[in-house]
Amino acid sequence: MQRDIHSWHSPRLNKPMEVAVYGHYGFALLLLPTAAADFLEYERFQLIDAIAPQINAGKVKVFSINSINAESWLNPNMHPRHKAIRHQQFNDYVFEEVVPFIKNMTSQDTPIITSGASVGALHSANLFFRRPDLFDGVIGMSGDYDLSTYTKGYHDQDVYFNSPVQYIPNLEDEHLLSQIRRSSNIHLVTGSGEWEHPEATRRFAGILHAKGIPHELDVWGHDMPHDWPTWRKMLPHYLDTRF
Repeated sequence: MQRDIHSWHSPRLNKPMEVAVYGHYGFALLLLPTAAADFLEYERFQLIDAIAPQINAGKVKVFSINSINAESWLNPNMHPRHKAIRHQQFNDYVFEEVVPFIKNMTSQDTPIITSGASVGALHSANLFFRRPDLFDGVIGMSGDYDLSTYTKGYHDQDVYFNSPVQYIPNLEDEHLLSQIRRSSNIHLVTGSGEWEHPEATRRFAGILHAKGIPHELDVWGHDMPHDWPTWRKMLPHYLDTRF
């Protein structure tokens, strides 16, 4: 498998940020880490190995980026307002730096699908629903799509506008809604096993249904816990059967 590591100093985050790139061709899959992990997390936990057949076949080219969750909502020592500001800076980093990098590594017409597990599912969905002009869909695995779950009672406009379950019910911009509705690749998948919270995924799917946004809700069984063996089954299944 072709594997390259790229890094640059992000002006929006004011720190070096790495990207692991796997593969040579195909649509672009942007992976957001779980919790406070880094750009190599999906490789360490063998998820990249699990999707190696699709990568090597030229179906997908994978871009795995760093998270800054440890510098925002998962940092117990930061003031909540500063956490919100850092989250917004991360969004701008993805929109203004990562997306152009992906386009330069592929083509201007290459679709970009966001994906992640756990907290990465929240971020991947939020990025897509905020900027459907940049992204073409999302595969959210085992996500809770309400940022308030992680803010320990703090709430402001930035929490609201980074919580898809909060802002989508009130979304009235028809241009934005039409861009979202054009996607045929909004996939919300969760297990029902230990540590999973399928009710969160069902809740989000119900919100999308109420807004007339086409999507797929896929709830797997009680043998599927909130853990890497589950996600190593989910992602290759979706790459094989939906793309």
